[in-house]
Formats: sequence, C-alpha cells, structure tokens
Amino acid sequence: MDELFEKMKKLIAEKLEVDEGKITLEASFRQDLGADSLDTYELVYAIEEQLGINIPDEKANDFETVKDAYEFIKSQQK
Repeated sequence: MDELFEKMKKLIAEKLEVDEGKITLEASFRQDLGADSLDTYELVYAIEEQLGINIPDEKANDFETVKDAYEFIKSQQK
C-alpha cells in the first residue's frame, strides 16, 4: 500500500490500541476496530496533526471504514 495508508495504520493502531494487521481499508472503525465516538475524535485529531490537514467534524462523523477516512484524506493532500 502507499505511504499515506502506512501512516494511517500506525496512527490507528496507536490510538485504538489494535494490531496493525487488523487494519485494512475495509475495516470498520466501530465494528472491526472497536472505536467509540471519543476514540474516533482522538484519531481524527491525531491525523490532522500528523498530516497537516483539516477534517470538519461533520465529515469525520461520516467515516465508517478506514477507506472512507483514507479517501477523504487523500483528496485533501496536495
């Protein structure tokens, strides 16, 4: 996979305390990775800090899977 996905995997694994092997594009933040709403906000904040982008709260609420977040972040990078 690409560099962005690798960075995201590390952040997700750290913030959600899950094994990187469980993190795939198809993985659901809530069902597969056990995130609750607080976990999700902490993760979004960490992604914003690490990658230098802004994720509006209403957009962050739409992230069901890792792919949802990945595609949005990819679209924001220049």
